[in-house]
Amino acid sequence: MPCSPSPRPSSRGGAGRTWWGRWKSRVRGLPEANGELPVATLADEIETPGEGQVRFLLTIAGNPVLSAPHGARLDTAFAGLDFMVSVDPYLNETTRHANVILPPPRVLQSGHYDFALLGFAVRNYARYSPPLLPLDERPSEAQILARLAMIASGLEGDLDAFVIDDMLGKATQTPGSGIEGRDVAELRDLLDGETGSERRLDLMLRLGPYGEWAGKGDLSLRKLLDNPHGLDLGALEPRLDEVLKTASGLVELAPPQLMEDVERLRGKLEEEPPEIVLIGRRHLRSNNSWMHNVGPLVGGSNTCTLQIHPSDADRLGLAGEAVVRSAKGQVTVPVEQTDTIMPGVVSLPHGWGHAGSAQNVAAEHPGVNVNTLTDETTIDVPSGNAVFNGVPVTISPTGVIIAH
Repeated sequence: MPCSPSPRPSSRGGAGRTWWGRWKSRVRGLPEANGELPVATLADEIETPGEGQVRFLLTIAGNPVLSAPHGARLDTAFAGLDFMVSVDPYLNETTRHANVILPPPRVLQSGHYDFALLGFAVRNYARYSPPLLPLDERPSEAQILARLAMIASGLEGDLDAFVIDDMLGKATQTPGSGIEGRDVAELRDLLDGETGSERRLDLMLRLGPYGEWAGKGDLSLRKLLDNPHGLDLGALEPRLDEVLKTASGLVELAPPQLMEDVERLRGKLEEEPPEIVLIGRRHLRSNNSWMHNVGPLVGGSNTCTLQIHPSDADRLGLAGEAVVRSAKGQVTVPVEQTDTIMPGVVSLPHGWGHAGSAQNVAAEHPGVNVNTLTDETTIDVPSGNAVFNGVPVTISPTGVIIAH
């Protein structure tokens, strides 16, 4: 595993389901997983009256009207909320419903440490990129999120300072931590950083496995600032026993919630498959809907088309545009014949459907929303998540021929 700013202690024990099904959604009874409920039931929770009804929504750099199943229903549900806040640089299909939009600073005004990407690294390294441009008295994205977290928690003050003191307090009381028994205020004054988030990163690095306070090295924020291209900490080291959280202490390939669903799976295998099923796709330059408002990323092969095998196109008489229908809706979209997709399967890309958008570039390349066709009531039973692939559809020609 690559370098993490803070080690994650093992917490084995319990019934083996400590991450799943601890509670269920109010309306449809869908299971929680890792502290989250499936977005497939978000519209239910907004629309259905009663105790616990969702009347406030906070979105962070998300566009569920385009990216969630049956987005048209969410579009209507968001319009009926009492209040909505969006942390987002765009006025898009989702944030247009927000009462308040809090745009974060530009990327060049933000520092970056690879918290997420380190989990996929093939070499142990650490690197921090400080902001290249000043904030000009604007709050950073971290400060925006921290302030919202404090408001939601009913707390007052500086979240970074609160977290730093809490982490230091626990570390100074932990035997063998490297700073056991030391004064919290003294240690706090030793932290580097121009902002609270940088000081918190410095603390996490110092207390981490390669840190100067608790680890086997001298890693700190200052060390990374002095080495702007990063530090190579060596080859990956085995950590499975440290991070594995199962009750048995083993890699459980057949957890109960999957095994309990095997009979339903067997039944599905015996059913006659649909004539045509729809799957999604993501272009390299089009992973998410916001990228369609970046001029250089829209164009060339990055277009919203229905990919279909030539044999299916010939059988259905498709020569230009096609109407794709599901149990939830229909879209009209240009046809792209390709033998890279198997017969009986068609594909629409993710994140399109910007007709009428306030985003100028995206509105010029609207495409269609694949989630007009997905169904929030058709779910993967163990997780409660909506089925996005293998959606049964019918396809017919429109009579429109597109010249290439």
